[in-house]
Amino acid sequence: MKDFIKYVFATVTGIIVFSLIMGILFVISLVGLAASSASSVPVKENSVFSLMLSGQVNERAEEDVMGQLSGQLTENMGLDDIIAAIKKAKDNEDIKGIYIESGLFSIDSPASAHAIREALLDFKKSGKWIIAYGDSYTQTTYYICSVADKIYLNPQGMVDWHGLAANPYFVKDLLAKFGVKYQLCKVGKYKSAPEMMTADQMSEPNREQVTAYMTGIWKVMLKEVSDSRKIAVDSLNAYADRFVALSEQSDLVKMKMVDKLIYTDEVKGEIKKLLKIEADDNINQLSLSDMKNVKGVKEKGDKIAVYYAYGDIIDSETGSIIQQEHSIVANTVCKDLEKLANDDDVKAVVLRVNSPGGSAYASEQIWHAVMNVKAKKPIVVSMGGYAASGGYYISCAANYIYSEPTTITGSIGIFGMFPDFSGLLTEKLGVKFDEVKTNKHAAFGTIARPFNEEELSLLDQYIGRGYELFRKRVADGRKLSVEAVEEIAQGRVWLGNDALGIKLVDAIGSLDDAVKKAAQIAKVEEFKTVAYPEPTDWFTQFLEQANQKSYLDEQMQTTLGEYYEPFRFIKNINHQSAIQARLPFFMNIK
Repeated sequence: MKDFIKYVFATVTGIIVFSLIMGILFVISLVGLAASSASSVPVKENSVFSLMLSGQVNERAEEDVMGQLSGQLTENMGLDDIIAAIKKAKDNEDIKGIYIESGLFSIDSPASAHAIREALLDFKKSGKWIIAYGDSYTQTTYYICSVADKIYLNPQGMVDWHGLAANPYFVKDLLAKFGVKYQLCKVGKYKSAPEMMTADQMSEPNREQVTAYMTGIWKVMLKEVSDSRKIAVDSLNAYADRFVALSEQSDLVKMKMVDKLIYTDEVKGEIKKLLKIEADDNINQLSLSDMKNVKGVKEKGDKIAVYYAYGDIIDSETGSIIQQEHSIVANTVCKDLEKLANDDDVKAVVLRVNSPGGSAYASEQIWHAVMNVKAKKPIVVSMGGYAASGGYYISCAANYIYSEPTTITGSIGIFGMFPDFSGLLTEKLGVKFDEVKTNKHAAFGTIARPFNEEELSLLDQYIGRGYELFRKRVADGRKLSVEAVEEIAQGRVWLGNDALGIKLVDAIGSLDDAVKKAAQIAKVEEFKTVAYPEPTDWFTQFLEQANQKSYLDEQMQTTLGEYYEPFRFIKNINHQSAIQARLPFFMNIK
C-alpha cells in the first residue's frame, strides 16, 4: 500500500511539475511574440525587399497568434501591408530594388491584384528596379509581375495565360435530394445571387452582365500587360487562345512573355549584379514581415481616419455565415463610425469598402451611420475588390467615391430566399403536421408547409419597399433622379470603369487618392492617416482564437480545397439574414 501511495504521489508530482514547466515555456513564448511584434527592423545599406507572392491575400491580414505559437502558421497576407511595404521601399534610400517571387498565390479579386500592380508601378517612378522570378506563374502572379524590369522563369517552368472564365455553382438539385427547396422574392432582373439555390443554369440577364464585367477585367489586364511587356494586345489574346502554359519554355522567351530562363540558385547572381556587389557577398533582404516593422516616412498634421469595412455585411456576430471569416458587423461598425464622427482630432474619414453585400437591414443601419459622419465631417469611399449591392448601399451616401478600374460594384437590388424544409420533414423523415390558428396569418413562416400565394404576395411587397428605399438612398447620395437610378439598377453589376460613366462612382483611383481627396474636402494641408478598427492586441487574439478554432473545420478546409466554401455555406445556410442585398455567394472567376 505504501508503494502504491508513493507511486501515485510521484506521478501527481510529475504531472504538476510538467504542467508548470509547460506553462512557463508558454508564457515565455507569449512574451517573445509580444516583444517581436513591437520591435523595429533596421535597414542595411544596399538592401532588397523580397515580396513572396504565395499564400492568401485579403484586404487586411488577421494575425494568427495560435498558429505562431504552434508552428502551424498559414500564409496570410494583407493587401494593406503589401502596399504599405512597397511604399516604404520606395521612400527608403537603403532599399535599392524589389525582388518578386511567384508561388501558389490566391487573392480575393482582380481589383486587389491591380492595386498591388499600381503600387509597384509607382515604386518604379523612384528609378529603382524590380525583378521577378518564378518556377511557374499563375495568370494573376504574371499580371502583377509584368511590371518588372526583368521576368525570369525556371527552364522547366510555365506561364499560365489563358483568359478569364466563370463557373458558378448551382445546388438546387442537390438540395432537392434532401427534400429542400427555396422560395424566392426578388427585385431586379439582373439580381442573380439566388440562382445558386433556385436554378440549374445562368439566366440570360446574368450571363449578359457576367460577360460584360469579365470582358472588361480582361481588357484591363491585356492593356496593362501589353504596356509593360511591349507585346501587342492581339498577340496576348492569341497566346491565351494557344494556352501557352503548355508551350516550350524557349518559346515564352521568343514571345517576350519572359526575359530569360534561369534556375532558382542563379537568381541571386542577377540581383548581385544590380546591387553591384561581389559574387560571394550576401544580399541584405527584407521580407514582408520585416517591412511591417520598418519605419516609414513620419507623417504629421491632422488625422485622417481610414476605416476598413470588408467581408459579408451581417446584423451581428451570430449572423456570420463563416464565423472565422472577417465580416462587416453592423452594430459594431455603427458604433465605430459614431466614435469617429465625434472625435474632434479626426478631420475626415475614408471608408475602405471591400464587400459583396449581405443583410439589407444591416446595410441600411450602416448607411445611416455614414450619413451621421457626413453631417459632421467629410467621408470619402475607396472601393476595393467588391463594393456591390449592400457594399454599394453603405457607400452611396459618401461625399466622394473612388473605385479601382476592375472593382465590381452596383448591383442595386434586393432579394429574399426562404427555405422550405417541408419536403425533408414530411417525405424524407415522415413527420406529419396539423394546424390550429386564431388569425389568418398566424402560421406565417411555419416549417410545416411552403408559403402560399397570398403570403408570397405580402413578401413581394415587403421586398419591393426595400428596393424602393435602396434606390432612393442611391438617388439622394449620387444626386440623381429615381428614374435615372432605375435605368442602371435592377440588380445590374457594373465594373468600376463602367460605373464611372453612369455616375455610380466619381473617379478611378486608389486608397491613397481617396485619402488625399478627403483631406482636400476637409481643407487639411498636412495630415497623417490612422487605420481603424485598430488591430486586436495579441492576448485578446489568443483568447478569441482559442475559443473559436475548430480542428475539424480546418481539416475539412484542407481536404475539400476549393469546394470547402460551398460546403460550409450550405452547412450554415440558416445563419444568414433572409432579406439580402448582395452579389452571388461565389463569383468563382478563374
